[in-house]
Amino acid sequence: MDRFESISAFAAVAEEGGFSAASRRLGVPLATVSRKVSELEEHLGAQLLTRSTRKVVLTEIGQQFLSACRRVLDELGEAERLASGEYQAPRGELVVSAPTGLGSLYLGPIVTEFLAAYPEIDIDLRLTDRIVNLLEEQVDVALRVAHLPDSSLIALKLGVIRHVICASSCYLGTHGRPETIADLSRHQCVTFTALGAPKEWTFRGKNGTTRVKVKSRLAVTSAEAAVGAAVAGVGLTRSC
Repeated sequence: MDRFESISAFAAVAEEGGFSAASRRLGVPLATVSRKVSELEEHLGAQLLTRSTRKVVLTEIGQQFLSACRRVLDELGEAERLASGEYQAPRGELVVSAPTGLGSLYLGPIVTEFLAAYPEIDIDLRLTDRIVNLLEEQVDVALRVAHLPDSSLIALKLGVIRHVICASSCYLGTHGRPETIADLSRHQCVTFTALGAPKEWTFRGKNGTTRVKVKSRLAVTSAEAAVGAAVAGVGLTRSC
């Protein structure tokens, strides 16, 4: 007995509701379908179908067996399609995480081009300045502006971004321009908490690393919000 052919015949009979319909669906003689189902029942030692002159009804064990057979047939069909090259073109869903500002400015256009090049792929683009856990949140790939700690993740360096200290001309006109790093401690600052400790800024130069404590008048979790607040002159006691 060819178990695969017998299982296929049984599934067709159950799904079509009769031997004649299953015979037409499979393109084999009615007698062959009936014989293969009988051989399967004999092999299992169980009655899978209750036959009558009008219709065929699954027994309780037949219903359970059909459910298991469908899983097996689906997996086998998937394996055959894979082996025959049906999946040569990438397909599926890709979950991508990126910082809000960087994702909006640079990643958005790239994603649009990617979708046009790979029509069988759908992208779930999650823009957030929060550092996500790729495993817990089921993210496939993440774009981040940070040093990657030791981990099992695979990272590829794409470029370098330089952090700068910015202030609006109106703010500088009111509070003065800092001449040294130490001068920053007396200014009213906007801090971006996603980069680390919001009340201490770190500077690296030829003479080593310098840390300065700053007064954080506004702490935000979004880079875009931080830029907007700095442009608006957070810390001003009057409008310019």
